[in-house]
Amino acid sequence: MLRSSKTSGSVSAFGEVQVSLSTFALLFSEVVKYAQERSETVTDIHDRLASYGKIVGIRLLDVVTLREKGYRRETKLLGMLMFIKSSVWKNLFGKEADKLERSNDDQCTYLLIEKEPVVNTFISVPKDKGMLNCAAFVAGIIQAMLEASNFPCQVSAHWWNIGTAYVIRFDEVVISREAALVDGTR
Repeated sequence: MLRSSKTSGSVSAFGEVQVSLSTFALLFSEVVKYAQERSETVTDIHDRLASYGKIVGIRLLDVVTLREKGYRRETKLLGMLMFIKSSVWKNLFGKEADKLERSNDDQCTYLLIEKEPVVNTFISVPKDKGMLNCAAFVAGIIQAMLEASNFPCQVSAHWWNIGTAYVIRFDEVVISREAALVDGTR
């Protein structure tokens, strides 16, 4: 969990390591710099950041489900999305994500909205890479968690009028499985 304090990292009674915001900002800016040095286009940087996020997401899923749920994983789509919006976000950023919405146009698409993502706060973007959204790293975390929980999807981070929207597009099989679960309980 991130915290804005001038003291060094500490361990809580539950074994949670708290990292200062300045330490996270330094480390994450180096990750972005590393991705930029190895990429030609903004899309390449997004892809690299997402792949780094996937590595974190797979490991984080195990840690958070063990702490929060006694290693009981969500099997329903909405439950998993709410778990990410609340528990995962609290473990990563110390607060819940701002909104979770289902798209009106496409039943396979959900939006997780964050007004001020900390991953975009301390990054200065060069003018030639103006559309760079470092929240692609968090999109990778979300995608890895959902896929590891048997919810195949594609997640991307997009600038939105008041922050960043993580667009989560599930495979048709996920939506049809959810519909079958709902029909089976009626």
